[in-house]
Amino acid sequence: MKRKQIILLAAFAVSIFGGSVAAEELQQPVFSPITYTLNDDTAASPSDGEAWNLFNRDGEGLEINGWTQFGYHDRSTGLFNDNPKKGTIHQVWFEFDKASDADAEGLGLGYHFDLMYGADAPDTSAFGQTTGWDTESSDSGNGFGWALPQLYVEGHVGDWTVIVGKFYTIVGYEVVQAPGNFFYSHAKTMYNSEPFTHTGLLASKTTEAGVDLSFGYSSGWDTGFQSHGSNGILGLGKSISDSLSVNYVTTFGDISDTENGYTHSVVVQVTLGEKMDYVFQTDYVDTTTRYEIGVNQYLFYTVSDDVTLGARLEWWRNGNNLGTDSEYSVTTGINYRPQTRFDLTLRPEVRIDWDETSTNTDVTFGMDAILTY
Repeated sequence: MKRKQIILLAAFAVSIFGGSVAAEELQQPVFSPITYTLNDDTAASPSDGEAWNLFNRDGEGLEINGWTQFGYHDRSTGLFNDNPKKGTIHQVWFEFDKASDADAEGLGLGYHFDLMYGADAPDTSAFGQTTGWDTESSDSGNGFGWALPQLYVEGHVGDWTVIVGKFYTIVGYEVVQAPGNFFYSHAKTMYNSEPFTHTGLLASKTTEAGVDLSFGYSSGWDTGFQSHGSNGILGLGKSISDSLSVNYVTTFGDISDTENGYTHSVVVQVTLGEKMDYVFQTDYVDTTTRYEIGVNQYLFYTVSDDVTLGARLEWWRNGNNLGTDSEYSVTTGINYRPQTRFDLTLRPEVRIDWDETSTNTDVTFGMDAILTY
């Protein structure tokens, strides 16, 4: 490894172990039941009496939530952040949720749908198909547009929670929704080697052995309401102890009209004391058109109630050649949540990318602000 890269990795380690993020401080919302992330259970809710919010929430009937994400980055990563050196509205997002009732007679139906606008719309719509529902939409050719990322009905059959429609994937660790990630930028693995959405059916339950079990069927990766094949989904999750949990998710079958194969993602979350958390994620994609492997490692450290530090180290391989097909990145950043009436998060970061085929190292500075309401 080049000396410059060794220095970068050393800087990564120093930035983490010089200080520390508790799991409860991370901005990981619960988009139940379809994401395996660290949940923010202790953060003040925008609906608290002293906190500003746009919508009146009483816990009954239709609940409306939302956020606006505005960011700046000085180099395009091609991973959502592809409008360098200018301020960008990435997501103006509204989610509408009527919770299902597990105790009701019958199915206890509920529903959920999202509506969003911004520069992330082309990567959030049903881009896995060429015609029909919620295909890529842009506004006057400037890269902005509208998307309807989720639209599903939720009900209960015995111990099972069942959703039918278009929903976010349970694959991987990072998510599309801005408040669900620590970092402003995204991992190559998440953007290139994972689905964002599925359209179909997903059933979930927790077994008597404490295993979170999910299985379902979809019409492929990132499609809308038309058939593009048959894709199976299986997820297994287990909290081995208070400080260790493991999740495995596989998709298999038709990923698109022209792609068939097997993929999986494994996420391991470890609590390292009161302030530090570690996440290990690996993805594997083996289909008729590609062979990809990704490994991501995250460390988070709590400095105070307002400030947390984080770092991400990634190796992503796109092809059969271990050397020339490998790409690397290291990202360090801060989450700052000022104690005000507004639920605001600022996320400055520095990202470094390199590979084995070039002597150049790309350094990107980025920062965004997320106002949740």
